[in-house]
Amino acid sequence: MKKVTPLTDTKIKNAKPKDKEFNLTDGLGLMIRIMPSGSKKWYFNYQRPFTKKRNAISLGDYPSISLKHARELRAEYREWLSQEIDPKEKLEQVAKAKSEKHLNTFQKIAETWLQSRIKADESNDKAKGLSYKYANEIASSLINYVYPFIGKKPISTISRLNLTQMLKPLEASGKLEATKRVAKRVEWVFEYAYNNGLIPQNTARDLHKAFAKNKKKHFPTITPDEIPELMLCINNADIQLQTKCLLEWQLHTMTRPSEAAGTLWREIDFKKMLWTIPARRMKKGVKHIVPISKQAMAILEAIKPLTGHRDNVFPNRNDPRRPMNSQSTNMALKRMGYNKKLVAHGLRALASTTLNEQGFNRDVIEAALAHGDKNIVRGTYNRATYLEQRVELMAWWSNHLENAINEIRLKVVNEV
Repeated sequence: MKKVTPLTDTKIKNAKPKDKEFNLTDGLGLMIRIMPSGSKKWYFNYQRPFTKKRNAISLGDYPSISLKHARELRAEYREWLSQEIDPKEKLEQVAKAKSEKHLNTFQKIAETWLQSRIKADESNDKAKGLSYKYANEIASSLINYVYPFIGKKPISTISRLNLTQMLKPLEASGKLEATKRVAKRVEWVFEYAYNNGLIPQNTARDLHKAFAKNKKKHFPTITPDEIPELMLCINNADIQLQTKCLLEWQLHTMTRPSEAAGTLWREIDFKKMLWTIPARRMKKGVKHIVPISKQAMAILEAIKPLTGHRDNVFPNRNDPRRPMNSQSTNMALKRMGYNKKLVAHGLRALASTTLNEQGFNRDVIEAALAHGDKNIVRGTYNRATYLEQRVELMAWWSNHLENAINEIRLKVVNEV
């Protein structure tokens, strides 16, 4: 084997260009190529593992890459070759990883995750993803509170400290519930990135626990003893028929304001007396079936001549293609004198309190209110088995409301 004399900086500097490029070798695969233009480029020549084909990879230009540096790279590549790792393939993998690291910003990952979750399916008990409304709400919170701080950062470079510092101002403003919601959404994005191999660990796990808990606020409501007076106020209220029907519909069905206001005629099964609210319209993302009492059915019959030709049972007056504003019932209650005493959401609390006082099964009440069960298996079982019991519960509740109005009317007549 021909002995190779190692290169020196002097030899490299004194090498003059020729009409054709030529190589000066340092041994063990390292060489420098002198170009006709006078530029000098380092190359590492090696035999590829397995295929045994010759290959040369560029190390860079001299003197940007010094002789010492070039020899260090040669040593590193020879170490890879001893482990049957192809330097060219290894370098491509490293370059790809670096590129992905900088391309996979938090905002890009968040948008990809959110898009993958918008797959609500009305035909199933469980939604396959987020409703468009909820997805837009999440996107809005990320745009306002997250993207300005870490949106353009590669997700793999974001530390736990970055995340807590980002949300501290929101917490300091007193928006404790919003802070925890945003923290949870950041957790979901990091969990998605971790599960897809984009980050080695989820640095956002349990991030919401780093912030203060908000004191739970109860919706203003009245006591069960005040139901007769409420029913009389609704009966005598100087409000439009559609608003009055919506208020009574929400009260009898024990649903949330948005669920009641968004009722569609196609969701009603008049024969079976059931109202099926699709998962995409439910807070918990789970389809909810509401037994319709005869009194609630009468409300539908009363409004049908007015809106039966529309999709919405309670259409918006300005745009009939959309439902009424869910705040309409709150405004009606205010006009009826219940400002700060009772809100539309408080009607559910009123029903819950009354039914619990009457000794109804708590699980049946919770199922009627579509409250989520922390035990997913038990929650699914309850929804599947409590329908018959909820038919009885809803009938009792509507009868109770009807008896209340009759009671107060009789009282008024006797006083007269």
